[in-house]
Amino acid sequence: MNKRALVSNVLVLVLAAMVTVAPAVAAPFSFARIYIEYNSSANDLGFHVTMDGPNWKTFNIVNPRGVNVWEVFGRAGYAELGMTELFFEGAEPNLDEFPLDQLLAKFPEGNYKFTGIAIGGSQLKSVATLSHAVPAGPEVEASVNGDEVVIRWQPVTHPPAGFPNRQISIVGYQVIVEAFQVTLPASATKVEVPEEYVESLPRGEVPFEVLAIDRSGNQTITEGTFELD
Repeated sequence: MNKRALVSNVLVLVLAAMVTVAPAVAAPFSFARIYIEYNSSANDLGFHVTMDGPNWKTFNIVNPRGVNVWEVFGRAGYAELGMTELFFEGAEPNLDEFPLDQLLAKFPEGNYKFTGIAIGGSQLKSVATLSHAVPAGPEVEASVNGDEVVIRWQPVTHPPAGFPNRQISIVGYQVIVEAFQVTLPASATKVEVPEEYVESLPRGEVPFEVLAIDRSGNQTITEGTFELD
C-alpha cells in the first residue's frame, strides 16, 4: 500500500470514529410552558405546566436554582409506547391564607429546563421562562336583552395591587360561558354570546369568566354572572 493510500485509510477511520462517538443532539419539545394563573375573584393563584413531545417515556423540570421540581416516568405500556401531551395544575392556595411573596418565592422567575427521554433513547430539551408579571383582573359587566347577551370588560394595563411591579402587555382575552369559549385580540373589549347558544342555556343565573392573558403567558380570571329570564 502506498503512503497516500495509507493516509487516506487512516483519515477514513478517524472520521468514522468521530461519527461514532459524536453525542446526539437533543431535540426540543413541541411545546413547553410554565405560567401563573390568578383568579382575582377567588383571590387564589397557582403555577401550571403544559408540554408536548414525541413519544417520551421520562420527563422532568429543573427550576432556575437547579432544583428538580417535577419528575415522571412511564411504566409498562407507557414505557414501551411513550407519551405525548401533558398538562397539570399546581394547587391554588388562597392569598388571604398563603402570603403572595412566600408563594412566588417557591417558584422563582427565570428559565425552567424541561428534559426528557423519548422512545429509542433520544433526548428532548427545552427551556420555558416563568415571569412574575401577573395582569390585574378585568373589570367585567354583562347586559341581557332577551337572548342577546353582551359581555364587556375594561382593558387591563397593570398588575393587581400588592403584586410585583412588572410591565403588563396583554396579548388577548378569553371569554368562557360554560361550554362556549372564545379567544379575542388585545384590542377587544366585548363579545356577544351567540343567540343560538344562549337559547340552549338554562334560565336563571349563568356564570361566566373573562381572562386577561399577558405576553409572559400568565393569565388572570375575573368571574361574573348574568341572569336569563
